Amino acid sequence: MKSKYLTACMLLSGMLFHSVTRGQTEVDAIMMNKTQFCAGFMYNYSKWDEYWEGTLKRNNLNLGDVSSQSVMFMANYGITDKLNVMVGAPYVWTKASAGTLKGLDGVQDISLNVKWKPYTKVFGKNKLQLLLVGGVSTPLSDYVIDYLPLSIGLGSTNVTGRLMIDYVHTSRFFATGSAAYVWRSNVKLDRTSYFDTELHSTNEVKMPDAASFQLRTGYRGKYLIAEALLSNWTTLGGFDITRNNMPFPSNKMNSTSAGVNAKYTLKQHTNLSFLGGGGYVIHGRNSGQAFNVNAGIFYALYFNKKLDKNNFNQ
Repeated sequence: MKSKYLTACMLLSGMLFHSVTRGQTEVDAIMMNKTQFCAGFMYNYSKWDEYWEGTLKRNNLNLGDVSSQSVMFMANYGITDKLNVMVGAPYVWTKASAGTLKGLDGVQDISLNVKWKPYTKVFGKNKLQLLLVGGVSTPLSDYVIDYLPLSIGLGSTNVTGRLMIDYVHTSRFFATGSAAYVWRSNVKLDRTSYFDTELHSTNEVKMPDAASFQLRTGYRGKYLIAEALLSNWTTLGGFDITRNNMPFPSNKMNSTSAGVNAKYTLKQHTNLSFLGGGGYVIHGRNSGQAFNVNAGIFYALYFNKKLDKNNFNQ
């Protein structure tokens, strides 16, 4: 999923802007088999009433509870057993429970990610895998970006490179660590000048790049996947929200969140899977302390009947 799909597939839960939590995506080590296609929808709800203004944690009675919802379409296709391509795009709407700011809604960013598994090593009862992911996301609509925290996205085109290391034991225990770098394009405001830490007589804003890190661990079975995860999003630059002011697109927006996810594939109908999860921001900077929940449904098509329908969970 902003998606910065936000990377859609890229937003992280708890930012002042919208974020998307997804099932089987570019941030996990699950691969589709060759010629297998899986598509579905994810719903996400996020809410916060306290946020960090720089490093100062506070609330704002002029905003009350700030919430965002999204419905995201996602699809994944196995070009080979070791090469998958994924696309996604969300429809997002935001709301503040107090004050005069009106929420926004609209189609956010489309994302395309390619996941490649170039290396697998089996030793004893253990398996070690290396995965590389490249992705790009860009806005699908001309939404307003200079209206945080109720904007539906930040409007930049993003290119992401991700490295993942995945460990699996025959007991079905797994642990996956990943790190990504996000290159972000400049954005343009609907005004001729702006002030961040100095006056700029232009509508173009230079967006700082970002890095994200994630650790996930749990049980990865044939029908059930259950995991806990710790995620971090760090903006590599930017500046703090000034006292009692609105957020700005190029602010430093950092967030660390903890959460749980589960995916269940029906034994009687292995084409159909259900997903659910939630998370909470435990620390941030210029970000909301958000709680989020998500749910989804996905259907897999097996174009090659010789393939084991359950292998895509491995």
